[in-house]
Amino acid sequence: MNAIPKQTIPRRRWGIGALLGVGVLINYIDRIGLSVAAPQIKEMFDLTPVELGLLFSAFAWSYSLLQIPVGMVLDRFGPTRVGRWGAFLWGVASLITAFSSGFAGILVARIILGVAEAPAFPASSKATGYWFPRHERGLATAIFDAAAKFSNVIGVPLVAITVVTFGWRWGFGLTAVLSFLYFIAFYVLYRDPSADKRLSKVEYDYIQRGGAAPEGPAEAGAVNMLGYLLTKTKVWGLTIGFAAYGYTFYLFLTWLPGYLVETMHMSILKSAGFAAIPWAFATLTDLFVGGWLIDHLIKRGMDESKVRKAVLVTGMSFGLAVFGATQTTDPVWAIFWISIALGGLASAAPVSWSLPSLIAPKGGAGTVGGIMNFANNLMGAAAPIVTGLIVGATASFTNAFLVAGVILVIGIFCFVFVLGKIEPIPDPAPAATVPAAAA
Repeated sequence: MNAIPKQTIPRRRWGIGALLGVGVLINYIDRIGLSVAAPQIKEMFDLTPVELGLLFSAFAWSYSLLQIPVGMVLDRFGPTRVGRWGAFLWGVASLITAFSSGFAGILVARIILGVAEAPAFPASSKATGYWFPRHERGLATAIFDAAAKFSNVIGVPLVAITVVTFGWRWGFGLTAVLSFLYFIAFYVLYRDPSADKRLSKVEYDYIQRGGAAPEGPAEAGAVNMLGYLLTKTKVWGLTIGFAAYGYTFYLFLTWLPGYLVETMHMSILKSAGFAAIPWAFATLTDLFVGGWLIDHLIKRGMDESKVRKAVLVTGMSFGLAVFGATQTTDPVWAIFWISIALGGLASAAPVSWSLPSLIAPKGGAGTVGGIMNFANNLMGAAAPIVTGLIVGATASFTNAFLVAGVILVIGIFCFVFVLGKIEPIPDPAPAATVPAAAA
């Protein structure tokens, strides 16, 4: 059968990719809202630093703990149903925050937000596997992953202007409106490919021939799938490597402005401007290196496993440029080294998020994504705490950056030697094949 010319293939799948990217962008704007509004909330409710710290961390509690269960639910019910309920709850959580009368209400709202957003990345990864052939998976994944980085460029100013102009409650009102608008858009526009009436047969056949992930739940069942995946070294290689990425990513996400203020003696306003530079650079490398370049090389006939691993390992290696920031007191050079480090990590991130749909057995992509994101967020919770302890003890970020570099080396080792070739893990035996006498 002759291949269909590329120019005749419709592009509905890219509209779905953009929809997923917008969802992640709104996710991260929801998350950073509390940080922007914190000074006004602290003053209004007379909160102690301990209470404020609890509010900052509450999201991470439910978000991290639910990653693996949510991945299993996602593999059972699929991105359509789970994505709809999740998006609706984003808006509910923001509304509860906006109308809260004190610490307890905001705490509950942040826990609900963690529950609601727990499926976001695993669902986007699984949906991308359904909607895109393997040779387009790089850019498709980079679209939603880059949105997380880009949120730091536009999200903080957007929420800050709203909070300063109208007050902190309106800041959360804004995020509630954005979340509900996305819920409507997702409800109307998203279906899995086999159920999407707007998807032409030409494009559906193109996606399927290109190696799209199979739809439907695992025959072995969610619990059996989890136990099976935890025995696979390929899953552990991905999980530990991605956790190493997460440590350094969250170090920069939480401590970069403070580093510029304390070490480079900048004002808060100036530090905000400087801090936006690495995140803007990371957005570009995420899209063009972790996305477009990978797909371009694979389409030219290069081995896809080697291409993805090369970008993954090279990007993580560039993350070691964090060591350079320990050797300078010049803010321009510090931002240069941090931009190289964060840009490298950003190029590796979409490769990592493309792997669940590339290596998982049928019905297991959500569970693989949940496992790796659980470890990622545990390290994300540890990074700001460990960094704070080191800076408090030494009055310097040098050792904190060195710790991040050592963890990256461990992650690189796991990606190279434990992950192995990027290829599907065999399907587990169906649950129904277990002999009745063993029950």
